[in-house]
Amino acid sequence: MGDLELLLPGEADVLVRGLRSFQLREMGSGGWNQQHENLEKLNMQAILDATASQGEPIQELLVTHGKIPTLVVELIAVEMWKQKVFPVLCRLEDFKPPNTFPIYMVLHHEASIINLLETVFFHKEVCESAEDTILDLVDYCHRKLTLLVAQSGHGGPPEEEESQYGTPMQELQKQAELMEFEIALKALSVLRYITDCVDSLSLSTLSRMLSTHNLPCLLVELLEHSPWSRQEGGKLQQFESGRWQTVSPSEQQKLSKLDGQVWIALYNLLLSPEARARYCLTSFAKGQLLKLRAFLTDTLLDQLPNLADLQGFLAHLALTEAQPPKKDLVLEQIPEIWERLERENRGKWQAIAKHQLRHVFSPSEQELRLQARRECQVKHWEKHGKACVPAAQGDRAK
Repeated sequence: MGDLELLLPGEADVLVRGLRSFQLREMGSGGWNQQHENLEKLNMQAILDATASQGEPIQELLVTHGKIPTLVVELIAVEMWKQKVFPVLCRLEDFKPPNTFPIYMVLHHEASIINLLETVFFHKEVCESAEDTILDLVDYCHRKLTLLVAQSGHGGPPEEEESQYGTPMQELQKQAELMEFEIALKALSVLRYITDCVDSLSLSTLSRMLSTHNLPCLLVELLEHSPWSRQEGGKLQQFESGRWQTVSPSEQQKLSKLDGQVWIALYNLLLSPEARARYCLTSFAKGQLLKLRAFLTDTLLDQLPNLADLQGFLAHLALTEAQPPKKDLVLEQIPEIWERLERENRGKWQAIAKHQLRHVFSPSEQELRLQARRECQVKHWEKHGKACVPAAQGDRAK
């Protein structure tokens, strides 16, 4: 097996074919853990494929076997578990797990899936293969970016080094907060790739992005706050490859990958004919969008020349009258995964937590030894994957 091959072609095919959705109460179970491991392998192989630039078989297999909707369902299911079940687990008085790694695996599952989606959504056929679940994925990205903006207004993401908690569960809660920040940044990239397909998205999806969520205005707020940049000790730092990195003075004018994702998403949503026909430029939207003119410097335009078209659009916008809000009655699809999962599990959060306490998160010594080996594997894949991400995805932002 070569240096850039974790999985043989036949093995990857088997793993992709086997992907399925799990109920919330099954998360952390034996079968679920096996799928989590399989996803980590597929994740790593997809990054290595993109790095090698020799075709991307994982992306092709996911499309061929119709598994992108399955990944979206699993992504939203673990998001709901984290919001609805994990807090209940943390409050249970009799929950004192000997090892928190089984819970960490569930928390990390969301990061694994969004990372895989970020890698493969670069290809338009992946976006198309998401079918109706693209609406749910747009909603998911909107939730993450809204939290990112809100967090940036309260001092930014939590600091890992500030973690000084007495119990393993409290430490786990802190890790979950840190993970949430990275997940939101991945969601930004996925959203940008969705906007690359704006000419082939359904009217319902466009309406969801432009009218329901007003994503252009949200993206302006992200540029204003730039939660992935900060000043630390008088030095500029940017969050890349899972950590804060100091930017040398000679590199500070260089466009970061995440800023690039925001600008390209704005370009797609404001200048594509399909989106412009659907977007209502109200007084609020006009005021927000005109803030972009201050960011469109010559240095930025040198790095993203296409933004000259956006600059022209804003100059024209400044001279036009704002539009009144549209009141059209439109029959359209709505996202259903979150609603369905909540309906199926409403009133059962405590029961799910207690079931998992007894049957999932209180493993035997033998199970703990097996999970320890899994932990070593996962950390190895994570470390290897982060080393490859810049080469695999750095150029995709532009």
